Amino acid sequence: MIKKIVLSSLAALTLTTTAIADDTTSVFAKADKLKFSGTHYLGYTGKNVDGGDNTGSFEMRRNYLQVKAYLLEDPKDYLRVTLDGVYDGTGKATMYVKYAYLYLNEILPNTGVEIGMVHRPWVDYEQYQGWMMRSISKVFAEAKEASALTGSADLGFNLKTKTPYFTSEVGVFNGEGYKGTENGAGVSVEWRATVAALGNGEKKRKQLKDSYFDASFFGQYNMKSSDNLDSNGNEKDFTTYGLHTVYNAPLFLIAGQYIIADNDYKATSKFNGDGYSVNGTFRFGEKKQYSVICRYDVWNSEKESTGVEQTTNNTIYGVTWQQNKNVKWLLSGQNYVAEDGRDYKGYSASDWTSAMLTAEVKW
Repeated sequence: MIKKIVLSSLAALTLTTTAIADDTTSVFAKADKLKFSGTHYLGYTGKNVDGGDNTGSFEMRRNYLQVKAYLLEDPKDYLRVTLDGVYDGTGKATMYVKYAYLYLNEILPNTGVEIGMVHRPWVDYEQYQGWMMRSISKVFAEAKEASALTGSADLGFNLKTKTPYFTSEVGVFNGEGYKGTENGAGVSVEWRATVAALGNGEKKRKQLKDSYFDASFFGQYNMKSSDNLDSNGNEKDFTTYGLHTVYNAPLFLIAGQYIIADNDYKATSKFNGDGYSVNGTFRFGEKKQYSVICRYDVWNSEKESTGVEQTTNNTIYGVTWQQNKNVKWLLSGQNYVAEDGRDYKGYSASDWTSAMLTAEVKW
């Protein structure tokens, strides 16, 4: 009996050890391959509003969970789904489907297409080629402290072309964005055309290894958008045009842009105005793992029916540490100034300053 117990125990131990040593887990899917990833922005923000109280809170700014399923014969074709969990400050998180699209490679020479809830042409480009600090602030065209003209994703299709010296994106979308309310009245035609002067436009660039010099023209014609209503609740058109240039080398990055927006509804300053933004990054350390960052935005809005102009200034500055390929730390400050005491969209009627500590986690 004792011999049987000992043998049984050894057999059980062997099976357990084998299970521990096997670090693979079977996943069933009707796809050739699945690729999982995630991005998380966690942090703390302290804020002081002129004439108000100091506030501070821990934040879960974004939680992106993503899967790519490779379904077709071309290994570059895939289905992508990205979920965006946004904390609302009340103990709850709202989950959005940020991206859900089928990407088909080479439907035209050097051109693929996204179909579904897809990238809009501008935001993703600037985020990964010109700014790269999304965990502390959106890009100029999207940030509400600046122009707040567009978003990063929407339902529609997006044609993406990549060649060594030229890249572009052109698409048709609902126009209100993945968080907006679509009424079906009109669509938005949006574009980006970029000259890659150093001839590496087709590459997936690495900022610490590659040098590139890009110049871009981008914009959108948003027709009958439910995010742009007149005093009677009727949808109105608006257009935006922008020029952007960026130079990146392993040691530093510098970028600048100018945007014009024109609204058919002249009685409001929303989507009416012009502005510019410049930003820079200086990297140092043995592996360029440390950096100093700065950005300055100016937006001038005008209510054409009255001629009243309003100007806002937004300054971001800080230091970063890339701890490893998965974790990046950022310590940053932000100063917001509404020169005439009013913000052109009503986001803030007062000047304010903030300080942020951020952990940017990717896996």
